[in-house]
Amino acid sequence: MTIAGSIILIMLGAILTWAVEFDLAGLDINVVGVILMLGGVVGLLFGLYRISVTRRAVGPIDEPVHRHEVYEEPEPRRTTVYEERRHYNEPPI
Repeated sequence: MTIAGSIILIMLGAILTWAVEFDLAGLDINVVGVILMLGGVVGLLFGLYRISVTRRAVGPIDEPVHRHEVYEEPEPRRTTVYEERRHYNEPPI
């Protein structure tokens, strides 16, 4: 959300700086827009730095992992097979 929020701040600052022709007593809209754009640029740079640090931290593994050392085959389960036999002494109807 850091990069998206920064881009939104930059867009809002640009709108306030160059597109708004409104004057408030004691408040300059152009200065507020420039401040928002600078805050958005700082946030964008921070977000890009954070992404590059996390991508650098996850590097290739130097030693291959052997499956037979990590995972041992479980012992086979004993299963009992039940067999049902039915004897019908009466003839079918």
